[in-house]
Amino acid sequence: MQTPKLGENLRFITDGMLGKLTRWLRMLGHDVVYTRDMEDLKILELAKGEQRYLLTRDSELCRRAKNGKVDVLFVDGKSDVERLALVSRRCGLDLEIDPNVSRCPVCNGEISPVEKRSVQEEILPSTATSYERFWRCAQCRKVFWQGTHWKKIIQTLSEAKKRSSL
Repeated sequence: MQTPKLGENLRFITDGMLGKLTRWLRMLGHDVVYTRDMEDLKILELAKGEQRYLLTRDSELCRRAKNGKVDVLFVDGKSDVERLALVSRRCGLDLEIDPNVSRCPVCNGEISPVEKRSVQEEILPSTATSYERFWRCAQCRKVFWQGTHWKKIIQTLSEAKKRSSL
C-alpha cells in the first residue's frame, strides 16, 4: 500500500466486517464507502475505479485485491483502538477529529455547522440547554453535537494514538 501524505483526507472502501471502523474514519474526515452487501468483485472494481484504499478483514478479498493491484490493508485487531492504531500507522492518519472536515458517520455525507435555533425542533430540550455547537449532514440531515459520548470518543482516539506509535 502506498503511504499517503500526512494530514490528507483519504478515500477508503471498507468491507462489511468493518462498520465501526468506517464510522471512525468518517468522523476523522475521510470519504469511506461501506460495502456491507456488496460482492467481492464489485468491491474490487469500485476500489480500483475510484482509487480507494480497500480495508478488509477478509483474507481472500485481500489476496484478490493484491493480485488485482488494488491498494489494500488487511485490518486485524480485536478492538476499535487496535484497528484505528493499525490504519493510522499504515496510512499515516492523524487521529484528531476536526468537525469542520468530519463526514457523517452514518451516510458519509458532508457535515457543516448550523445555528442551534435551526435544529431546536429536532433535538431534546435538555440537549438544546446543554450544548451550543451543532452540525448537520447535508445528505441524511442528521444533527450532531459533542455530547456526553464525546469523552469516550476522545479517550478511544488517545489510546489509538499511543498504540499507533509503538
